[in-house]
Amino acid sequence: MSKSLLIISRQAPWSGPGAREALDIALAGGAFDLPIAVLFLDDGVFQLSGTQQPASLQQKDLGANLQALPMFGVEALYVAQRSLEERGLQDHSSSLAFERLDDSSVSALIDRYDLVITL
Repeated sequence: MSKSLLIISRQAPWSGPGAREALDIALAGGAFDLPIAVLFLDDGVFQLSGTQQPASLQQKDLGANLQALPMFGVEALYVAQRSLEERGLQDHSSSLAFERLDDSSVSALIDRYDLVITL
């Protein structure tokens, strides 16, 4: 039986390789039908913003990777409500379907998974 995996993405898309690596792990696991969820926490919520301009920082856009998650079977997407509020993104909408979680729900989510990777 496969172990379930929660990937917690805490880095902004332009702050280093962590955001891309988190999405790559999710896509790879999804390709093998592993039960995977992704939680966007802290600065990781900036990945959900559609107003990014990665070319100005000589970075690649993560938008295509994010949009590919459901196609690879990674449909359990979560975002920490507090992280959105602290960064002024509480009214943010995204083309991805994700569930907003309060602090207690974030803790409960982490407890539900066998393995947790934080990047």
